[in-house]
Amino acid sequence: MIIDGSWIGLILAALYGITLLCIGQILLNYRTAQGAISWIVALLAFPILTLPLFLLFGRNRFAGYVRARRSGDEALNHLLGVFDDSDAVIPPEAFGDSPDLKVLSALARQPFTRGNHATLLRDGVETFEALFDAMENARDYILLEFYIVRSDRVGRRIKSILKRKLAEGVQVFFIYDEIGSVGLSRHYTRELSGAGARVCAFGDGNRRQWRFQINFRNHRKLLVCDGRVGFVGGINLGDEYLGEASNLAPWRDTHCRVEGPAVAGLQLTFVEDWYWAAGDLPVLHWSVEPSTRGDQDMLILPSGPADSFETCTLFFLNCINNARERIWISSPYFVPDLQIVNALQLAALRGVDVRILIPQNPDHWLIRLAVYSYLEQAGQAGIALYSYQPGFLHQKVALVDDRYAAVGTANLDNRSLRLNFEVTAVSTDATFVDAVRGMLEADLVHCRPMTTADYRRRSLPFRLTCRAVRLLAPIL
Repeated sequence: MIIDGSWIGLILAALYGITLLCIGQILLNYRTAQGAISWIVALLAFPILTLPLFLLFGRNRFAGYVRARRSGDEALNHLLGVFDDSDAVIPPEAFGDSPDLKVLSALARQPFTRGNHATLLRDGVETFEALFDAMENARDYILLEFYIVRSDRVGRRIKSILKRKLAEGVQVFFIYDEIGSVGLSRHYTRELSGAGARVCAFGDGNRRQWRFQINFRNHRKLLVCDGRVGFVGGINLGDEYLGEASNLAPWRDTHCRVEGPAVAGLQLTFVEDWYWAAGDLPVLHWSVEPSTRGDQDMLILPSGPADSFETCTLFFLNCINNARERIWISSPYFVPDLQIVNALQLAALRGVDVRILIPQNPDHWLIRLAVYSYLEQAGQAGIALYSYQPGFLHQKVALVDDRYAAVGTANLDNRSLRLNFEVTAVSTDATFVDAVRGMLEADLVHCRPMTTADYRRRSLPFRLTCRAVRLLAPIL
């Protein structure tokens, strides 16, 4: 088939017309000048190649989710009132000389609450036994939301428990992410649906535009049973979290079991996602009752690309900038942007003990190469990077002084900071903070310090490759 010149002109005109529309969207919505300039230059220079990539990966606001949130504002805002007039709420003035805690509450759009009990779960075996037990004891409903769900031994055990609870009359609401759970069989979800569970892929709320939302992922990992007990942390539903990933074993991860008013915060996070995915609001228990097992102060902080602020970025900056003695962060993916790097450098320069724990062998080799490119900047300021030796360190944990600790799903990379939906539990309880510090100290025993020499002694081609890979940080 021969295409004459007039058709070629029309095709090029259409191509550049769409390209200009995309550039207009970038100018209206960009969050970082570097990212905007990179996309604009690439779109103008190589529109045929760049345009489809931009449609898949270029947008940084999940517009459909924002529309769903606005359409459900009345109902969702009503649920936000669950904390109104509750004795469990800690007023902002109670934070005294820790205004950074007031900032965290503003970012979360939820208050700190007292009367909670949080327990650290330090590996997959411990976490899954706690998850299974909570589901077995559910009487009214079970809410599950996980980035990765597999049809393996762990997945089958989950399915078996859920089917049994459904037969007992317990309601089940299940959200999974299509990208993270790309290998999940349809038979698995259909079997659960056939037993009476409500199962939704996160993109279902905007199915016709799914392929244009591939860059946005629901990276949350949470479970709530009866509004009474909740779980949040780094562990997905798969056998590898039992240490059975042969190339990454043993898998080191951390989850957190929560009782008390903070569970309502986890429920709110789930409900907002459910409203996007399913278009309705499940009837749940919203009584904010204290735990009988403890009196810890806690906050649940959800974040994502539909937020007005870059909530996750501001969370980490708030932690780093307000650290007085120490800021320890454990993250499997350390590919921070310039403002995070600068904040870490400033903290180290003012005498704060800055330690970053990362895996020796991450599950993505590009991440490992990118890490080397940060060693000179880290070494110059006194930032200590430690690589965990025994296996894959996947936990997402932060410790700020002896004042508070965080366990959640967010990594120190562009995906978590700007593109993924994440959720983090923050506790100011001295016992919990001490447990987190002790856990990280135990992890540090199995770490090797990474120094500037680890980068400088490598070959020039290796160093050039590391610096080149770092340019890909926005999509790693």
